[in-house]
Amino acid sequence: MCKPTMQDIADALSTSRVSVWKALNNRPGVSDALRQQIQEKAREMGYWQPAAAPAAVQEPSHGRTVAVAVCRPESSLFWMQIIHQIAKDLSRKDVNLMYTYLPTGYREGYTLPSSLTDGSVEGIIVLNVYSPPIFQMLADLPLPKVYLDTIPSMPFDRLNGDLLLIEGREPIRRITSRLLDKGYTRLGFLGDVNYAQTNTDRYRGFLDAFAERGITPDPALSMTGALGLRTHYEELSHFLDKLPVQPDGFVCVSDYIAHFIQRYYEEHGVEAGRVPALTGFDNNAEYLNVAERITTVEVRPKTLGARLASKILFLLEHPGLAQEVSYVSSDVLYRGALAGE
Repeated sequence: MCKPTMQDIADALSTSRVSVWKALNNRPGVSDALRQQIQEKAREMGYWQPAAAPAAVQEPSHGRTVAVAVCRPESSLFWMQIIHQIAKDLSRKDVNLMYTYLPTGYREGYTLPSSLTDGSVEGIIVLNVYSPPIFQMLADLPLPKVYLDTIPSMPFDRLNGDLLLIEGREPIRRITSRLLDKGYTRLGFLGDVNYAQTNTDRYRGFLDAFAERGITPDPALSMTGALGLRTHYEELSHFLDKLPVQPDGFVCVSDYIAHFIQRYYEEHGVEAGRVPALTGFDNNAEYLNVAERITTVEVRPKTLGARLASKILFLLEHPGLAQEVSYVSSDVLYRGALAGE
């Protein structure tokens, strides 16, 4: 027989997984009566046996702790600015931030770090995690959670937490519309559209601009499939080598992708005036060959960090509330071929 889960206990008592987690980990937020009821049900179902001296379990004197769960420890300055702002805002409320590394991909038998499951943290902020199995593990945790972005295959109502998204559909629609109106009709979209919900939204904005004009983009000019973690340049270069015609421009899902395209044309000796128009997203100053040179969308990482910190603090104080999905809008920065009216 399989070991019962926290959800099984919650269902048996018609309560929430969060309440069960708090009761079994001696956390505040549930009444003494409900705590006793949950612990008795856990023992009855064979889930849990109390420690010899449960009274010794106390709240840490140094304050509460929230985890930031993130992939890729070599994350760029963009991500580190977000994390730094989260840490600053949480520290003002005497809440500690625990950096928790997760792998970029799932391997058979992988389990989440014990710090996320043993009561060490009271909430989780999820950044830069896009592996579906790992995402599901995080969603199943009975803890308050806030996500920055999600994966398209995960319905919002299955996240069991709040979701913050960078609004990209409308900015990309406007960028693509301006390209089309200026005569750049042979356009391609570059970026894995199924990697993240924000990527999906940006691709939809690209398609919206064409649909508004009653035309269809040439699929041969777009590369929207999955890209290897460390082989972006090689795969994009192969795609560009095989293009049937020279495009007028590329709408890239990010400045990161755009800088690879710029690099390709520079390494192939293509004159600046003959390079297809490039646009990006994020206004990331780290990619020097496109920074402040291409049309992009402003994304303010410190603002995102402040929003994420505010949301997790709210959830810690108000557990069990209905989930929230919110969008942060951003401004288009017209540069290069699209500068001016």
